[in-house]
Amino acid sequence: MIRFAKIAAYSFFALMVLATPALAADTTNSFITFSGAFGAGIVCLGSAYGIGKLASSALESMARQPEVAGNVQTAMIIAAALIEGFTFFALFVCWQQNPWLVK
Repeated sequence: MIRFAKIAAYSFFALMVLATPALAADTTNSFITFSGAFGAGIVCLGSAYGIGKLASSALESMARQPEVAGNVQTAMIIAAALIEGFTFFALFVCWQQNPWLVK
């Protein structure tokens, strides 16, 4: 857990350093523009973590009970599709938050 906290802290620091030119732009709503991009990044990280955890648990259960592997695999694919669907919806919402991306 400490390793995850270190990686998260370093990632946040790098994000803030790299986002400085975007926040220093000459627009009046640069924080609104930045919030959409930041939200999209959080959505992608969350969905990747969720699908990884889902696949890990499914593979572990298939290894423990090989006779139900087909049912577990079907349930895993359905759950992964639902997670991806929500991810695309959240990315669309974050995309709409950036007025300079919408044409």
